[in-house]
Amino acid sequence: MAFLNALPGAVAEGLIWGLMAIGVYISFKILDIADLTVDGSICTGACVCAVLITGGMPVWLSVILAFVAGAMAGTVTGLLHTALGIPSILAGILTQLMLYSVNLTILGGKSLVSFVGGQHKLLLSMSNNTLAVVTGVVINAAVIIVLWLFFYTEVGLTLKSTGDNPDMSRAQGINVKRNKVIGLAISNGIVALAGALLAQYKGSANINDGRGAIVIGLAAIFIGLSVSLKIKPNFVVSLIGVIGGGIVYYIIYNFVILLGLKTDFLKMLSAIIVVIFLAVPYIKGEYLTKQKPMPEMAEEGYAGGGENA
Repeated sequence: MAFLNALPGAVAEGLIWGLMAIGVYISFKILDIADLTVDGSICTGACVCAVLITGGMPVWLSVILAFVAGAMAGTVTGLLHTALGIPSILAGILTQLMLYSVNLTILGGKSLVSFVGGQHKLLLSMSNNTLAVVTGVVINAAVIIVLWLFFYTEVGLTLKSTGDNPDMSRAQGINVKRNKVIGLAISNGIVALAGALLAQYKGSANINDGRGAIVIGLAAIFIGLSVSLKIKPNFVVSLIGVIGGGIVYYIIYNFVILLGLKTDFLKMLSAIIVVIFLAVPYIKGEYLTKQKPMPEMAEEGYAGGGENA
């Protein structure tokens, strides 16, 4: 009964983290870049949104500016990588470190900014999980539609080709460096958008909100793709699968918490979930699907070996 009562909240939070995972999907799957900026940019989105809303700005404008702030963070990572030649994974780490100071400055030197209950109009809140689920579905659907339209434009298609084969793209006259910057900006903008929604849902923005976000994003991606690619392997289905992966992740997460797992081990749980969904396909392909020789063939092979000897 406790699990059923917690289910709407798990779905609502899963939708938010599923949106964040779409941002990770763009950098990790489309651009083929392991971008660690997201641990900072999700917190940036949360901080910007919380400070602006508490300052009296309309919620819709606060969310848009949170997206812009995340896109700027992604742009910094992209420029560090493309303009200065810093490896992408290190560029993401450096930006993430910079963002800690930036986020602390946005919060006015405080580690937490909270919304005073009832005084601010929010898009979603954990006090009304049903509305939060509906809002999450609508926002996720809108993001998927926009991305679907964008990635079938000329710029979007060149962005895909950049991730698939940068050398060939470069040979075709595509500006690979520019595309990487654009892709990372879009990726972290969506991550920051998820951070803005997360801050509203929780009722606060914390300087430590983004820790481990990349692990949750990867978990959602691998959970979702392990199912969606078996149904219909196309772009939209993959994005829907990623969101579904976020929901499944948080359902598992809440179920384990209800079983009594100590909060000290929650980060370890996140890592283990990713390990499982990464390892299972490999184990299946490496050990379970290999064709074993028929007994008759084995015997013949053994006899032939003896004659040659």
